[in-house]
Amino acid sequence: MQDAHAPAVEAVNLTRRFGDVTALDAVSLCVTRGEFFCLLGPSGCGKTTLLRLIAGLDFPDAGELKLAGRDVARVPAHERQVNTVFQSYALFPHLNVRENIAFGLRMKKVPRAEIETRVRGVMDLVRVPELAARHPSQLSGGQKQRVALARALVNEPQVLLLDEPLAALDLKLRKELQQELRSLQRRTGVTFIYVTHDQDEALSMSDRIAVMDHGRIAQLGTGEELYERPRTRFVAQFLGGCNLLTAKVAGPDIRVAKTPLGDLQLAVAAPRPEFTLAIRPEKILLHQPSAPNTLAAEVVETTYTGAETHCIVRAGGESLRVVAVNNGPGPRLAPGQPVQLTLPAEALVVLED
Repeated sequence: MQDAHAPAVEAVNLTRRFGDVTALDAVSLCVTRGEFFCLLGPSGCGKTTLLRLIAGLDFPDAGELKLAGRDVARVPAHERQVNTVFQSYALFPHLNVRENIAFGLRMKKVPRAEIETRVRGVMDLVRVPELAARHPSQLSGGQKQRVALARALVNEPQVLLLDEPLAALDLKLRKELQQELRSLQRRTGVTFIYVTHDQDEALSMSDRIAVMDHGRIAQLGTGEELYERPRTRFVAQFLGGCNLLTAKVAGPDIRVAKTPLGDLQLAVAAPRPEFTLAIRPEKILLHQPSAPNTLAAEVVETTYTGAETHCIVRAGGESLRVVAVNNGPGPRLAPGQPVQLTLPAEALVVLED
């Protein structure tokens, strides 16, 4: 029995083991209806295992799994209102685009007139009506992915699962389809659960992200929350570049940290005597000698990327990564150049580990 007010997907202590390996370790999460939700993490972190459990392609060893309030932990895939889009497209080579999209509806014995209406509508939605008579061998990678999306959406799933669907595409096309997918999700209102190892993809597309590590959710929140306020070293380093500094409370003032760079002022009180500080490369400011938390450094290496210059600098025996925006006519940073670095107190994040 479905509950119209229940979350689209709810997992409680979901566990999956393969022999001695625990692929999912008591994972709990709640995905709201109409949300674009990302599972982000490196290979082997458990994100695809979790997706397969939601799809019904595998079953958990323990825990609860509900779709729209209905317990589906032991319900087979064909009885769930869920569809999956894979990286490999999985199109039938002997069927044309229209037939590929209509295949699932025909298997469900949907009336012919309704099939035609729904197929025509979804082809317009993903912008492939002109490809209706072509076969998969006549399509580009981006066109195949649109057709795979159409084939999944035509079944009107409650939840659409996407397992790294853009990974095989070139960078420019991937960026274009990221925008189209996000727009498509907003127009349809279908709940998307998207698996990726690409942090830029997750940040640009999702409402919320679950960062996974060794079968557990390391941190869950909006992209901005995870990027600006990571809780652990793993999240700080996996979601974008990050500098880490060991720190201790500097005497009685718990808002001053003793680090290899010297004493640094904090925006928040230190939670314990010893801790780790994180700061993003683009948060470090150059050439502001009068500001607090400013120190002398030397440029070791530079990489020009067009809009930015990525630098390695040396200060207090530590190497730091710094990103400088190329927005002025002045000389570019060069190896051996002395610089002044400012680490703003509000940009220093105190980690939990």
